[in-house]
Amino acid sequence: MRTKANEGKRTRTLARNDRRAVRKAEIPDTTVTVTFRHMESNDALRAYAVRKFSHLARFLNRACKVHLILSVDKYRQRGEVIVKSGRLAVAAQDQSKDFYAVIDLLADKVGRQLKSHLGKVKAKKVRAPSTGQVLSAVERTPPDSGPDRT
Repeated sequence: MRTKANEGKRTRTLARNDRRAVRKAEIPDTTVTVTFRHMESNDALRAYAVRKFSHLARFLNRACKVHLILSVDKYRQRGEVIVKSGRLAVAAQDQSKDFYAVIDLLADKVGRQLKSHLGKVKAKKVRAPSTGQVLSAVERTPPDSGPDRT
């Protein structure tokens, strides 16, 4: 028997969908530009690159621009990517025998770099108290008498 305290499955699902929509609205936009060098442009590769790089904005607080350059040198498929967001610029390059593998490798590299940057920024915000603050806190606390020895 349901009571008002126990919400139904449908109500919980609607609430969860609302929370997801709010989180998605908070993620800034990502502009992905794909340049093809020494080859014809390919819509399938362009769509794959957009899908792989569009999630990078969740690591950042601002909108970002992703410029992917795909080129062919004989039997090597090379890729370079530059991600810019505000003052931050992250770059990576890689090569393989398959363009899809190159795009995957570049997305992983840039994702790792952005996670590392995010960790550094968060660590910088949480700082240890200065020496003056520690000393003043020690002076304010009464000395501990310790355990009684009889």
